[in-house]
Amino acid sequence: MSGYEDDDSTYVLASISDVGFVDPYGMEGALILRSKDGKVFHMRAFSGEVARHIERFRQGDKNSIPTIYNLVNEIADLGDLLLTEVRVYPSGSALRANLYFKGKERSIILRHYRASDSIALAAYYDIPIKVKKDLFYDDIENENERLR
Repeated sequence: MSGYEDDDSTYVLASISDVGFVDPYGMEGALILRSKDGKVFHMRAFSGEVARHIERFRQGDKNSIPTIYNLVNEIADLGDLLLTEVRVYPSGSALRANLYFKGKERSIILRHYRASDSIALAAYYDIPIKVKKDLFYDDIENENERLR
């Protein structure tokens, strides 16, 4: 799967339901994305720092923004663009995301960025996160897998 396709029907709208850490030191982040029909997608193997930013943004603390996210914000402002959507997809063994910007005169898609940073930007801007349908599974299945 390349993630370059723009077929909206292959994506599901998701929301961040939980953010945390895999390890006791907060070095590796984890989050759960949940679809409207209750299916879940677990994401991990990203920095604890990004997990902390995502949780802070979800709690409404948007007073300080990391430099790299500020860079995206400034470039969008200069181009009179708004980040409107993030789409997450698998790319080999990694997760990537496309960032969708819209302006009065043009639209831009930035492709193949780290999913965790893209989700952090979505949390900062309160914009939709869409995830490839085939990444989701029933929450019951997840519980059964966890118990094995």
